[in-house]
Amino acid sequence: MPMRDIKVKVLVEISEALAKALDLEDALNSILKILSDSLEIQRGTITLVDPMTNELHIEVAQGLTKEEKERGRYKIGEGITGKVVQSGEPMVVKDIGADPSFLNKTKARDLQSRKYAFLCVPIKVGNRVVGALSVDHLFKGDISYEEDVKLLTIIASMVGQAVRIRELAEKEKQAIISENNKLRQQLKGKYKFGNIIYSSGIMESVLMAVTQVAETSATVMLRGESGTGKELIASAIHYSSKRANKPLIKVACAALPENLLESELFGYERGAFTGALERKPGRFEMADGGSIFLDEIGDLPLTTQIKLLRVLQEKEIERLGGTTTIKVDVRIICATHRDLEEMVKQGKFREDLFYRINVFPITIPPLRERKEDIPALADHFIEQFNKENKKKIKGINRAALDMLIAYDWPGNVRQLENVIERAVVLCQKELITPADLPLNIQKAVEYEVSSAGMTLPELVESIEKQKIEEALTKHKTQKAASKALGITERMLGYKIKNYNIVV
Repeated sequence: MPMRDIKVKVLVEISEALAKALDLEDALNSILKILSDSLEIQRGTITLVDPMTNELHIEVAQGLTKEEKERGRYKIGEGITGKVVQSGEPMVVKDIGADPSFLNKTKARDLQSRKYAFLCVPIKVGNRVVGALSVDHLFKGDISYEEDVKLLTIIASMVGQAVRIRELAEKEKQAIISENNKLRQQLKGKYKFGNIIYSSGIMESVLMAVTQVAETSATVMLRGESGTGKELIASAIHYSSKRANKPLIKVACAALPENLLESELFGYERGAFTGALERKPGRFEMADGGSIFLDEIGDLPLTTQIKLLRVLQEKEIERLGGTTTIKVDVRIICATHRDLEEMVKQGKFREDLFYRINVFPITIPPLRERKEDIPALADHFIEQFNKENKKKIKGINRAALDMLIAYDWPGNVRQLENVIERAVVLCQKELITPADLPLNIQKAVEYEVSSAGMTLPELVESIEKQKIEEALTKHKTQKAASKALGITERMLGYKIKNYNIVV
């Protein structure tokens, strides 16, 4: 084949290799192999500038051992390669054994028994020299290497584009890593225990237990009615643990159809089922090193419960349609509003799985059992929705607050949040009034008051007196009790006197 056709063939093959390569190292190795197979070269080397040290190192090499590659390090301007990078111009040394500027740092050539010609061209990204491409030819006397240099210069420009693509990919990767770290720090701040709004003694006990378990790797079971804040507590556990810098993956078990649940949790291989066009990792793989939050675990079908038990016991999974066992290191945090003990008796939930996930159960009380938290929660939500809606509501008046305290809250904190959001949107004054609250709450409180034979203020006073007595009994001192109730010690003293409470 004529040399011109060989060179065209080389360029086509290199172009195809660059298009198929998975990363820069693969691409550069392919280029050197094509040069070695198609042209009369003894060895080829691609040397790049390290942006951290501003020194040259061999990125890939054909015909060099690992140790020889390691020895091939140069300062810019040092040796033939260093001079090419410094000047940005090609250099040809027809007999490297006779040229003192050739350093032979790799010690790969036996210059005593054989003679080599050395061709080196710069690799450029735009006007910036980022490295050099060099090849060895057997010495053929005083001949011209002009055509070879032209070919190598074209190939070097293709290498430069590959280097540019890696630089852009690395820059984008670092930007993503930086953004992820920033978001993780924000999430840590958002979900730390200090951001959980409460003033009741019962929630203080809950958070003491949560704080203790967060530092461990124990499986946690969060129990409580819908809307009590189980997901918030799960996030706080993860972001207060040693796994905080790894992912927290949340799975709403009740929201996923049974036929999709296993593929979401464990992933699938290409062709595992109709529509599985490529491999997909599952949620457990995505959570590796971090935590997975299985919300409403009581809704898992029995077949999936068996596979989940294997994850807990063996710490391994298999993708749907696959045979490879994948090890995973995942902390499991579960939540449910169901009576799992009763489900075990009925055969709807596996007993062995129940004991595995019930290592550290935490029950989050409903809002009706911690009504002391309502004023603080209401203030928090008013501040939140003021910002979102660009409003300046200062608070909630006594009558409306009494109504919120008297209501039973079947939807718990989530329902209270929705009610306050609606009230902030509707309110045209500085304070939220009963008129800004939903009609169903107004009617429910009116019915409760009338059926109890009390006026609304009487009912509120009754509840307040009861909670003060409970706090004094539990905390012994007025100072500790006032802190638990979220009021000043002076205010507590006034209420004790007003309600004739015996201390």
